[in-house]
Order: sequence, then C-alpha cells, then structure tokens
Amino acid sequence: MTSRIPRDSRLRLVRPRPLAAAPRAMNQRPSRRPAPRPPEGTPAPVELARMARSGLADAARVAHWADAALGPGRAGGTDDGKATLSDATAERAAADLGLTSAQVRADWDIARLAGLVEVHGDSARPGWRLRAWDRDDSAVLRGWVALFDAWSLAHPEPPDHEPAAVAEVVSAMPQVLSFLQLSAGPVPVEQLLDLLQQRVTELRTERCEVPYEPGPASLTTVVPPVGADAAEPAPVGDTPLAPLLDWSLHALASVGALTCGDGQATLTPLGSWAVWVKLEQICVAAQSPAGNIEQAAEAMLRGCAQLRPNAARAEYRAWLAARTVGSAVTELIGAARGEDALLRGLAFEALRVVGAPAEPDVRAVVDDPTLRPYALLWLAEHDGADPEDAHEVLTREEATWLWVDTAAAVADHGEAPLLVRHLESAVQPTVPQLLDEVRAVGHPRTVQVLVALAAAHPDPALAKAVRRAAFQVHTGG
Repeated sequence: MTSRIPRDSRLRLVRPRPLAAAPRAMNQRPSRRPAPRPPEGTPAPVELARMARSGLADAARVAHWADAALGPGRAGGTDDGKATLSDATAERAAADLGLTSAQVRADWDIARLAGLVEVHGDSARPGWRLRAWDRDDSAVLRGWVALFDAWSLAHPEPPDHEPAAVAEVVSAMPQVLSFLQLSAGPVPVEQLLDLLQQRVTELRTERCEVPYEPGPASLTTVVPPVGADAAEPAPVGDTPLAPLLDWSLHALASVGALTCGDGQATLTPLGSWAVWVKLEQICVAAQSPAGNIEQAAEAMLRGCAQLRPNAARAEYRAWLAARTVGSAVTELIGAARGEDALLRGLAFEALRVVGAPAEPDVRAVVDDPTLRPYALLWLAEHDGADPEDAHEVLTREEATWLWVDTAAAVADHGEAPLLVRHLESAVQPTVPQLLDEVRAVGHPRTVQVLVALAAAHPDPALAKAVRRAAFQVHTGG
C-alpha cells in the first residue's frame, strides 16, 4: 500500500510574488463610490499639466537655477532663517537668468508656494516636484494646486485694511469660486461682490458678531438702502468689500486661476478643474462611511481595513483633509507603532497618500526595527521606484521580518486561504529555508504565525514541518 502523503522533503513553494502585493489581499470589499469624472469640457490631465508647467515656468527656472548654483557644498543663498533669498544671491540669479532681482524674488516665492522648493529649518532644498517636473504630470498639477491654495500669499493684500477683514474675505472666497465654477462662464463682478457680502455676513452671524439694535435701523449695516447703486452695495461692518474683492480676483489671476476684465471674472480651465477637485474632496469627506473622518488614526484605519484599495485611499484623503499634515502624520506613525500588524501596513498606505510632507517623519523611524521595512519600502517608492520592485531595497532578513509581520496581520484579520496564499510572497524558494530564516529573524509573533499557518495549510507534511518549527521557537530550540 502506498502513501498519498508527499515525500518531497524540499517542499518547494510556488514562484514568489513581490512583498508589496501581500497586504493588498485583505482588501476585498467593493468601493462604495465610483471614481468621479470632471465636468464635461475639462481638458485632459496632460493638457492641464501643460498649462500648469507654462504658468510655473519662471518659478521652475529659478528653482532649477538654485538647485544647480546653491547645491550641497556651495555657499548658502539664504541668510534670514526663513529661506528667503539673500540680496547677493538674488542679484547673482538675476544676472545669470537675465531678470531683475525683484523678478527673481517673486519667482522664488512662487516656487516655495508650489513646492518646487521646500523649506527645512533655516534652509531650502529642491522639492520632489522639481525632481519630477518633466516626467510626472500629477506632480506638476499638485504643485499648481498648492499654489492655488496659497493664492492669498502669492499677492500681498491691501495694506490699509484690517487683518480680520482680510481673513473674512479669504474664508468667503471658496463660495465665490464655487459660484464661478458652476456658472461655467463670465460672471459680473457686481454679482460676485453681492455674493461675497452675503457670505461675510453669514460668517459674522455664525460667530454672533452682527450687532443687534431694535428696529429696522439694525439692518442698515448689512442691507443696502432701497434705490442704492447695485454696483456699490453697502459695506459689511466698517470695511468696504469692493477693494478686497478686487484684490482677491487679481491675486487669483496672478496664479492663473481666473481672468478678469471689463467688469467680469472667468475661471481658467485650470482654475475650474481645481475648484472641482476641492468640491470633490468635500463630497468624499461628507460620504465617509462609519464616520471615519471624525475618528482617531487607529479607529480610522480599522474602519478602512475591509475597503478595496481605491476606496481606502479616498478615505485616507478625506481624513487627511480634516487635519493638519503634521498632526496627521504623527497620529499615523503612532498607530503603526502598535501591536496590530494590519494597522502598521495600513498606516503606511495612508502615509503614501500624504506624500512628500511625510518624508522627514518616515526617515526618522528607519532605525526602528518594527517599522524599518515599511519605512524603507515607502522611501523607495517615494524616490521613484516601481512599487513592484521596491522590495529589492530590503535585505533578506528585513524581507523575512516583513513576511512574518504581514502573516500576523492575515492571521489576525484574514481567512485561512489568505494565509496559505501568503506563502507565495516569501523570498525563500523552499519551506525549510523559509522556516530557518523565520526562526532566526526574531519576530515577536513568529510562534502564533507558524501555528496559524500549520492549522490552515492542507498539506499534512508541510503543516507538520511548520508545527515542529513553531514548537522549536517556543521552546528555544
């Protein structure tokens, strides 16, 4: 009588898959919301990127000059601790580029706002968007949107207005821009002024700052008198809004978001697309399932654990949009340090959505044994490596540690077949080699992972070998 139990002691595995693919097996639930499409008539991304490159060409030119002339080992070009160009550097750049010092400074400021130049402490260095400027349309568009978000910094506000009034107008402009986007054409400035006045009034009402006096006279500060010229509505409070609206429109025009003339304003294709992107972000936040946007990082990641990758990324974007980048990254790193391996992997997926602003924090945890493999993969992809090849930056030991950590996540949150299929992502060609290296790597969850794998695997010989390895690790043998 012959035995049906395989006797091949090598117990070879199937061809390995990249480690980067392993955690994605856990995301099985369909997306709740299909990817939105921009309004009809919106140029293709490649055309939008061409427009953005054209608008930021001068800033990119100055940033490239600074990268070449002020790189490591050369004299610094800033001297105020705020990465503002020194007079000598501005004059040198002007001479090299055929510009005036004022033009160089203006282009330098735009480069900083667009992320072409990044400020680190008291120095500046080329941003990742500058590195990807000629090859990555999404990097160019993100840079332009960053400048669009900072429109109020790109064009100085009128010096003779109260800062509080300027802040109110800046807070009210998203409503004005949304109206321009929905109008899909020229809108009279008088109509925008009326809308701005209403919105500022609403903001003050929400803060209970509208003065109340009995009788109709209490409304004269916010409602124009009957028969008043429609082009000059009464100011809200003591601040006339017309000059501030004029400043806002010209500031937005200076970054390429709109054009204004003949008493009308019109969004450019880039401006219309950017407003649509912002509105979509608000919609994503509003449709966040299970209230994930209001949760702490750990609870948010648990809420996203069963979503498919695209849906999870939409959740991460909504969660990030409601927080400052610094606090969000700190929360995600904190969640990654916990005992749940699934949250560790998901936290770094969320950090991929954060992108370049998370780089210093990710580099800071490279020496943490628990987070090191995840951080190295994140940095490799951030530096341009293909996600399918990024695992090559890991040593054999680091790859094995990550295999065990991912297996722990599957064992805790997945199903038995997923754990069996996880063998495919191991870098070792045979089970004996895998078990030897797993025992040597010293992961704290090694015993639990091996026991779960032995219980799940349908091959009795392989399961027996895995159980023996688990016992040896448990007993220190």
